[in-house]
Amino acid sequence: MKSLANCVALGAMIWAAAARIAAGQPVVEAHELFRTSDACMACHNGLVTPQGDDVSIGADWSASMMANSARDPYWQAAVRREVMDHPAAQAEIERECSTCHMPMSHVVARESGAHPEVFAHLPIREAATEEDRLAADGVSCTMCHQITDENLGAPQSFTGGFVVDTQTGVGQRRIFGPFEVDEGRVTVMRSASDFRPAEGAHLQTSEVCATCHTLYTNALGPDGNVIGELPEQVPYLEWQHSAFAEERSCQSCHMPVVEDSMAITSVLGQPREAFSRHSFRGANFFMLRMLNRYRDELGVAALPQEMDASLNRTSRHLQENTAVVRLEELQRDGDVIEAVVSVENLAGHKLPTAYPSRRAWVRFTVRDVDGDVVFESGALRPDGSIAGNDNDADPADYEPHYTEITREEEVQIYEPILIGPESQVTTGLLTAVDYAKDNRLLPDGFDKSSADDDIAVHGAAANDDDFSAGGDRVLYRIDASGREGPFALSAELWFQPIGFRWAQNLAPYDEVEPQRFVRYYESMSDVSALRLAGASATLP
Repeated sequence: MKSLANCVALGAMIWAAAARIAAGQPVVEAHELFRTSDACMACHNGLVTPQGDDVSIGADWSASMMANSARDPYWQAAVRREVMDHPAAQAEIERECSTCHMPMSHVVARESGAHPEVFAHLPIREAATEEDRLAADGVSCTMCHQITDENLGAPQSFTGGFVVDTQTGVGQRRIFGPFEVDEGRVTVMRSASDFRPAEGAHLQTSEVCATCHTLYTNALGPDGNVIGELPEQVPYLEWQHSAFAEERSCQSCHMPVVEDSMAITSVLGQPREAFSRHSFRGANFFMLRMLNRYRDELGVAALPQEMDASLNRTSRHLQENTAVVRLEELQRDGDVIEAVVSVENLAGHKLPTAYPSRRAWVRFTVRDVDGDVVFESGALRPDGSIAGNDNDADPADYEPHYTEITREEEVQIYEPILIGPESQVTTGLLTAVDYAKDNRLLPDGFDKSSADDDIAVHGAAANDDDFSAGGDRVLYRIDASGREGPFALSAELWFQPIGFRWAQNLAPYDEVEPQRFVRYYESMSDVSALRLAGASATLP
């Protein structure tokens, strides 16, 4: 019955399109450009590898940050904050911020001659219109799979500059995938979804990801006028400047392939080699945890167990594939302990990368023979702040990059620090014009001396010879006077997707979204960070 209903609906749309052509009107109406993900899940769920692992596209995607891009409470709070900071530019802010977080409703509004909006589609749980449902579906199937190869990799494709065919009529619109599809299966998919599957090798290139993950923001003055530009997140450009550009694509890490041949549709599926899982492994484990805990308030559609599985995949990916920590050159000269902490970045871009709320840091601890702490730099407090971090203590200050650490108040934090036009430290994206500090760990092959300004190292790390392609080395010199050994040394790399200051700077904004997020953050701050890697040693 569902198949018959789909055929009837498709026939009606094709008839309507023919009538529009006869009347000299557009072949396709804006609301016909996309379908929500439920149109795809009936055939692309229920997928199991020969080993019995469930790799269903719908289940994996629905629990990812891609599916929940519009539900993200931090994004909603940040957009509200920018609107409150720059009220004259609200329409432009909502237009730009909806481009990649609510892309389908954004394109529909644009093609209809309307202005793309964000808050008109919130809260998600009360989605009513078709455009609301498209907004709620986030970065969905018929969005990514309709991106053409036009301008991919070129600057005009960045900041949401993806191109979707808006002219081809219903029933003939192409949906791209990496595999060739025979005519019989084309007919089946067309009858079920209104789209014609087509082979498109470009869909597996990093340049597709770059359309939304290479983002420039305009700094705004008091009247909403543009006063500067900031490379807000540019992981694609970082990847291009690394050794990974010749070896691996974004998808190779974030959409790992199934090695065994398997069918990727539960209806008339044929075996395919190297199917890419739609798990979209990223870094935002904290947001996945938050979405699941507050699922009812945020309108999360994925099942709790699906969100748990996504959280576990993300955490495991971060702890296995992002960094290695080593303790080197250990020595003790009387009461002075020395150790070099070496941190290696395994990722194909800076670590951390993307949205500038993210930070990683070294937690270095020395304990004496009784197990008592002799020295600790980088301890995480229950409220999500880092002991000794100047920026967590004072929003106008920040922790410098270190080559040597001798005091507990000194912490090696790998992070971007944004500044406004008066060189003031800020977490306001549309206030920021530059970086005072960017010592995020560099990927293998990254030459900081030849890096363009948009991916440059900023601050003292630029002149640190031990901060180079592939990682960093920091000397710790500790006074252990009055303590007895042997001494236990521990070095760990910790990561926070949303740093304490980025959350707390929302507290003064008296609107629903910022206040809600601060409430969420404070209730979960004790699980806001994750240990990525570590090393330990004993020194007599």
